[in-house]
Amino acid sequence: MRNAKLSGSTADTGDVTGLAHVSVSGEVDLSHGIILYLEDVSVSFDGFKALNGLSLSVDSDELRCIIGPNGAGKTTMMDVITGKTKPDTGRIFLGQTIDLQRLDEPGIAGAGIGRKFQKPTVFERHTVWENLDLAMHEDKRWFHTLRSKLTSAALARIRETLALVRLQKEAYRQAGELSHGQKQLLEIGMLLMQEPRLLLLDEPAAGMSDNETAQLVELLNHLRGKCSMMVVEHDMDFVAALSGAEGKVTVLAEGTVIAEGTLDHVKRDQRVIDSYLGR
Repeated sequence: MRNAKLSGSTADTGDVTGLAHVSVSGEVDLSHGIILYLEDVSVSFDGFKALNGLSLSVDSDELRCIIGPNGAGKTTMMDVITGKTKPDTGRIFLGQTIDLQRLDEPGIAGAGIGRKFQKPTVFERHTVWENLDLAMHEDKRWFHTLRSKLTSAALARIRETLALVRLQKEAYRQAGELSHGQKQLLEIGMLLMQEPRLLLLDEPAAGMSDNETAQLVELLNHLRGKCSMMVVEHDMDFVAALSGAEGKVTVLAEGTVIAEGTLDHVKRDQRVIDSYLGR
């Protein structure tokens, strides 16, 4: 969805590690088929290891589900990917060329990583349409953005996104009037307006009705092949609907990966049963 050349990256040349290596400044290299690579990442808070030698990779255009008990390190993992938290050790790459630890949070977002937190964040006093319009612009001052004339391409993108998130009928309602689930869908739509390479979704189905959850499953499945996604979720039925029979699921516990494979495979893993499913 996004151009392969990135501006503002500070990656330089020659440093090699595992599957990831810095080669050409500003260029996302997907030659290994991997969009995200974490290697031996550790984070401690006051002596508590939130991440403990975490290593995983996500394929380009893959939808990866992440599960695990509370305190497993799922949110901290997303924090280090997006630059909110700096790891004590380890390496984090977008593709094989962009060292995310050399970028700040805006730089990481600009490189094509979008994050949705558990609680939806929308501009509640603006309409759904205006929220999507604002999401396209780096300058988020409403009086600047909303007075700018939209091109026909931008209008088409907003209409397409409204259809994707099933909010066409709500386009001119204030976002604050939407249900919790509709706000979740709107925020995903806002992220899509930024044409991300990788979407990080933290419990996106939380608080949704059954109908809204079904819409979300349909949306995320529709996005397969258009961008890569990492979905943290506790609802196992939702995970099953997303991962299907062949999709890969990663299980975290105590800050590290304890199992990875299809959902059926990890559900039979004794470590997963002991640390998560058996609770």
